[in-house]
Amino acid sequence: MSGPTRRLQSAAATLMAAVLALAVLLAGAPGAAAKPGDLARFLTDADPAALVPDADRFGPTEGEPAVVPAYAGDALAGYVFLNSDFTNSTGYSGRPIDVLVGVTTEGVIAGLDMVEHHEPIVLIGIPESEITAYLQGIVGYDAVTMTAPADKGDPDIISGATVTVLVIHDSVTRAAAKVARRLGLGGLDAAAATAAPVREIATDAPVEVKDWQTLLGEGSVRRLRLTVGEVNEAFAALGDPKAAKRPEPGQPDDTFIDLYVAQVSVPTIGRSLLGENEWTNLQQTLEEGQSAILVMGQGRYSFKGSGYVRGGIFDRIQLAQDTASIRFRDRQHKRLGGVAAEGAPDFTEVGVFRVPSDAGFVPALPWQLDLLVARSTGALEKAFVTFDLSYAVPEAYLTEPPPPPAAVAAPATDAGAQAVADDDEAGARDALWKAIWRSDAWSIGLLSASLVFLTAVFFFQDFFVRRPKLLKGMRYAFLTYTLVWIGWITNAQLSVVNLLTLSNSLATGFSWQYFLMGPLVFILWFAVAASLLFWGRGPFCGWLCPFGALQELTNHAGRRLKIRQISVPWGLHERLWPIKYIVFLALFGLALYDLAFAEKMAEVEPFKTAIILNFVREWPFVLFAVALLVAGLFIERFFCRYLCPLGGALAIPGRVRMFEWLKRWPECGTSCSRCARECPVQSIHPEGHINPNECIYCMHCQELYRDDFRCPHNVTRRLKKERRHTASKRVERDPEAAPTSEQGPAAAESPRA
Repeated sequence: MSGPTRRLQSAAATLMAAVLALAVLLAGAPGAAAKPGDLARFLTDADPAALVPDADRFGPTEGEPAVVPAYAGDALAGYVFLNSDFTNSTGYSGRPIDVLVGVTTEGVIAGLDMVEHHEPIVLIGIPESEITAYLQGIVGYDAVTMTAPADKGDPDIISGATVTVLVIHDSVTRAAAKVARRLGLGGLDAAAATAAPVREIATDAPVEVKDWQTLLGEGSVRRLRLTVGEVNEAFAALGDPKAAKRPEPGQPDDTFIDLYVAQVSVPTIGRSLLGENEWTNLQQTLEEGQSAILVMGQGRYSFKGSGYVRGGIFDRIQLAQDTASIRFRDRQHKRLGGVAAEGAPDFTEVGVFRVPSDAGFVPALPWQLDLLVARSTGALEKAFVTFDLSYAVPEAYLTEPPPPPAAVAAPATDAGAQAVADDDEAGARDALWKAIWRSDAWSIGLLSASLVFLTAVFFFQDFFVRRPKLLKGMRYAFLTYTLVWIGWITNAQLSVVNLLTLSNSLATGFSWQYFLMGPLVFILWFAVAASLLFWGRGPFCGWLCPFGALQELTNHAGRRLKIRQISVPWGLHERLWPIKYIVFLALFGLALYDLAFAEKMAEVEPFKTAIILNFVREWPFVLFAVALLVAGLFIERFFCRYLCPLGGALAIPGRVRMFEWLKRWPECGTSCSRCARECPVQSIHPEGHINPNECIYCMHCQELYRDDFRCPHNVTRRLKKERRHTASKRVERDPEAAPTSEQGPAAAESPRA
């Protein structure tokens, strides 16, 4: 490499490092995180009628946290508020998911608008239209009774965005319930709603063992029996013709599900239903003041549901009380073989669910178990109805109301309450990411095995480069695996959005738990970080990037179809490759100023269109992605070479790699430039130097390095070796032909004519 070129690259690297260091310092500056008062900012672009029907204007803000009345003319139509002002709405990104919520004067959610978020799964994986449709599924939720409307149940969890949609649903419904209580909507008495409960579970009463019929008769066990006909009628009432056309088979009187619940943390109820041993075990696992319910079912419909298998979440049942809706996860569940009470039926499913101690559940107050029933209406579509099973602990197991206290203790400070809430949220997320990892064990194992295999290929690359056919076949097979399984099936496409989110999280309150909720993406990022120390950015860009694999495979197909390849002149190529670094630094700088805008500009990556959404998107995005692939038919990996901001971002830390695995001969770039001419991405300078910032580690140059028939250096060595071998054979046949010492060694190397 020439001296000016080396100095230019060194200066560029120094400049990039300085810019990144300054960016990190600026990232810690205040102003990036959401803050109280954002409601007024979001309302400037909001349509009143989209949040509260018939509303045409907003009134002045009221109270703290702020609530804004919405008016239809001079009449009050409802209220609008921001969910994150009332509940913790922190999502996977570590930042709040801000949703404007409109409620009517009756306390019914009338409209929703997700005004700001930084969720990577939505930015690069899930179409925002699906999230918008999910929000519309919450419209109609009654925040006073905490129930969905009769004609529809809670919207289904969107596959791949479990964390995000759970946060949205819970934060919106809980915030709406708090606003309804505070403002006395729907006839609620605000003062009574905020009063502390005055009754408790009686712990000093004698513990009895009762039979099934006694427990059922006194209300300790509650029942919900649904027939096939009742379920079909409920779906017909939805008004969805697709749901009505797919009725549940069987006679109308056939049992669909026979569901029973009981609050088994109440001593007599628990001991009667669980038996002595299970009751003792339960008491040992329950924390002080924690409650547990027993759910028993039989029939053709399982109350556990597919979500339990998919992500450790029971998506067909939830417990609702006051402003809280509680979903159970696998760590809170224990499967039982049956019920101990005398005369109890034989249930096909019996499970004890421990209510999280941080859920705000009050054991002495009534609650309900919501059963969600799903019905497929298409290949990827479902309809839902919800059935409620109400429960209240019988009066015999409750204490008498105590007299009003003379004084009320001062409430906890806001800081203390927030600290407790943060600790509770961290505990819940810790349990969630562990459950997700356990449920995705097969995919995690397959990805880990493929990474181990790829690492072995790099460590033992000499074995493969000496066998070009094996290397070529293995490489195209791995690229196909990367495209199909990592990309199209698991959607584990890494993106510069992940880096922008991580940098913002470091500045606004980093937590590993948010990033651990996507196990495949987390493992890939860990592998990429480790590979940067050994090989630079090449292992990811050349082997593990689904869009990179798509470019190379389509280019390979184009070559087989005789599409003529364009060789970019070195002078032009050298001036084009810095574009990707400029794109990345521009996105990084924009993220410091406005993360949401930077995330939109990150659409310069076609990953979401081509890999996550399989080109099912608005035509400008599809046209852009297709144009890049078409360019890649003529210039291999066109996008990787010149535009990819993620490749540019990875190249910067990749300069600190600890080893040099790509070998060169002294003649490389002097008397021979074959490797430079044949490098598929032109990462080898004409003088023979390999630019690690541009190398995708395809190992083609190493294949040439070891080839005795294509590498001029090896050809020369082979010919010399063959001449010596030929001379040796001649001497064996004719000893008199051996050169004498007077003839010198040169004669020994020169074969006779």
